[in-house]
Parts: sequence; structure tokens; C-alpha cells
Amino acid sequence: MRKIPASPVQRSIRRSRKLSQTVCYSPFHPSPSLNGRVDNLPLWAQICAIFLLLFLSGFFSISETSMMALNRHRLKYLASQGSLRARTTQGLLAKTDQLLSVILIGNNLINTIIPVLVTSIALRTFGHDNFVLSIATGIVAFLIIVFAEIAPKIVGATYPEKVALPASLILAPLMRVLRPVVWFVNLFANALLAALHINTKGGRDQRMSPEELRTVVLESGSFMPTKHRSILLNLFDLENITVDDVMIPRRRIEALDFEAPFEQIMHQLETCYHNKLVVYQGDIDRVLGILHVRKTLSALHNQELERETLRELLTEPYFVPAGTPVFQQLQYFQESRHRIAIVVDEYGELQGLVTPEDIIEELIGEFTTTIPRGTGSRGGWDEHGECIVAGSMPLRELNRWLHLKLPTDGPKTLNGLILETLEDIPDGDVSVEIAGVHFEVMRSDDQAIRTVKIFRPATAATNRLQR
Repeated sequence: MRKIPASPVQRSIRRSRKLSQTVCYSPFHPSPSLNGRVDNLPLWAQICAIFLLLFLSGFFSISETSMMALNRHRLKYLASQGSLRARTTQGLLAKTDQLLSVILIGNNLINTIIPVLVTSIALRTFGHDNFVLSIATGIVAFLIIVFAEIAPKIVGATYPEKVALPASLILAPLMRVLRPVVWFVNLFANALLAALHINTKGGRDQRMSPEELRTVVLESGSFMPTKHRSILLNLFDLENITVDDVMIPRRRIEALDFEAPFEQIMHQLETCYHNKLVVYQGDIDRVLGILHVRKTLSALHNQELERETLRELLTEPYFVPAGTPVFQQLQYFQESRHRIAIVVDEYGELQGLVTPEDIIEELIGEFTTTIPRGTGSRGGWDEHGECIVAGSMPLRELNRWLHLKLPTDGPKTLNGLILETLEDIPDGDVSVEIAGVHFEVMRSDDQAIRTVKIFRPATAATNRLQR
């Protein structure tokens, strides 16, 4: 029987049927082969698989964020304490490129399978409906973004240590299993980075600068006692200050004139505030040595005081140039075993003296016995919020004593700070405000300001409002 050829209309109908059976495949529209395998699963199994895959995707997301947000210094401490999870995490972070490859490969594979399952369920339940497929696509995007990306990453960033350490026990064996796949993927990734001249090894140094350490201490909050935090902050400042900032100024040095009458010398030895005195001859710039007061009184107890005997008791003075860094000077004290250093300028004139106690007080606050500053309440303030001090008082000591924040990068004394602000020596009864602190000059002469009244900042503001 002869076959009759199809007409053009019949050929067109056949092509239309073939086109109607053709499907545009995408991650959200499974292929017939995959769709056939998925369709063999019960509906409840497919739904359970979706939730399981969402959980696994969330695990990879939370692991990635927590690993990157982990405090490396805290991790080193935990590893030094013998924590197995901390050591495992350290090993993973030492190979950041491989770690990220494992996490991203697992995350992306799972995020590709989830849409296939959701689309399969939609097609199986509602048939080939474009509107249903659009809704399924939106549901898949919502589930992945919320449950597999945003929520896990927020948790990982909030609790990095609690998440990263347990997760490392799962990621470590997974990295070993996927090592060939990771090597193949990183082969192309490293080639791309090399083509862009990006050095990935240079950014792994996690050393902290002194400024960063200072910020860490400042932000320690309740994790560190206030006193400990203050000591650490003062320790950072030792690199930036010199002996000029901590020395006892020339005018406040308690010194002994070797040419003074014997009665005056004995009276000064018996009533001095310090155990060691600078001994000079006529002019304080002519230093003879350092006298140990207690040893001198003990030696002269049973013998007559003579100048030559007093001279024999002197120890050789130890001079240091002005501008010597405090931290360096502290090391000099340790090496030389001296307890007093006389600070001199480039012309050899005495500027002041510094002791190890003065440097230690910069760290932990005042603790040694000094000349009384006068009566007053705690912190130096009286009941009216006022304090009277000498104009020669060093600014750093004043800040530490009264808990102020006067600038110390310029003049070293209160007298110098006020004179720099006024640009003149006041006659008296002059008020000035510096760095939020109100000062009143009480007494001055032709050379300097002698006495100053300081008002506590909060008290001064209240007095101005009342006026």
C-alpha cells in the first residue's frame, strides 16, 4: 500500500505538538530524567528533604560567617589551653582558601537542589502552570534567603565562638573528603587572582599595632577592672612621654646647701620629707652629690658633724639629658641601680630630678609619700568643689590628682599653661578657662604665677548658671 505524503497543514500540526512537549529547563524546572527520579519519591519524603537541605545550607552559611568573625587572639588562647576544637579551628583558618571553597561548594550545590525539589512538588501537584511555577520560584527564594542565608549568618556573626568551634569538627573531615574537588576549583580561582596580581598570603598577618591594642583595652568595658585598664593605658603612653613630663621641677626640689651653717643643715636633715637629698654648693646647678639622710643621721649620731665627713657620705650624682624617653630611663634605672637621676639641659643647667617612683606613678597612680598638698576632701577638692594649688605643679601630676584632662603636649606646669593662654603674666585676680576647667589666679609676681584656685568642671558650670 503506497504511503500518502502529509500535507503542509498536517506537518504544521505535528511540529506544534512537538513544541508543546518541549520544556525550557532551568534550576527551577527539572529535566525529564531528574524529574522522573524525583517523582518516584513520596511527597512527604520530598518535603522532608527540602527542610533537611535548608538546614544543611544554613549550616554552611553560619559556619562561614562565624569562622570569619572569630577572634583570632581569643582562639590562640583557647588552643594554648588545650582545647581540641580550638586547635581544629586554627588548622582550618590556616587554610582559608580551602575552607571557603568547601563551604561555598556545599552551600551552592544544596541551594541548586532545593529549587528542583520545590518545582517538582509544584508540577506534581498543580501541573504545568506558569503562575504556579512563579509562586514556587518566589517561595524557594524566600526560604533560601531567610532560613539558609540571613538568619544563620546573623547568628554566626553574633556568636562566632559558640558556632565556629563545634562546626570545625564537621568541616575538618569534610575538607579532607572534598580535597580533590577543592583543588580543582582553587586551580581556577588562584589563576584568576594571580592574573589580577592579588596577593592572598599578605593579608593573613593578624598582628595588632599599639593603637589597636589601646582600642581593645578601651572597649574592654566590664571585662577588665577599671584600675587594670588604667594601668595598661598608661603603659602605652610611656612610649610618648619624656623625663621632662614626670620629673620634679627645679623649683620643687628639696636640696641641701653644702655651704649652709651646721645648725641649718642638721635641722633640714631632721625635718626633710625625703630620704635622699641633692647636695649643692652655693648654686643648685653645682651639684656635689646625693646624700642618704637616714644613713647620715646614723653615722653622725655619735660624732661631731664636719663638712668633710658630710662630703664623704655623698654618692656620685647621676645625670640624664632632658628629653630622654621615660621607658628608656626606666631601663637605665634598672641597669645602673640608681634611685635618683638629675635632669639637665644642653647647657648643663639643672632642670629637675626623676626617680623610679615618679615613673611608676605614671602607671599606677600616686603611692609614695610626698610633700603634703594641704587639707582637702577626696581627690583634692573641698566641699565647694574648689582646690588651691601651686602654679609650679606639673600638669600630668595635676591631671592624675584631680582627675582632669588638661593638655600636656605643650607646657609642663600649670604656670606655663596659663601663661601660654594669657600670653602675659597677670597681676592677680584673673580668671581663665582651659579645656573646660575654670582657673583663678590668686597670687603672682613678676616672674611667674604662684597660686591658682581650680574649680571642679561640674561645679564651675553650676556657678555660672546661678550667676
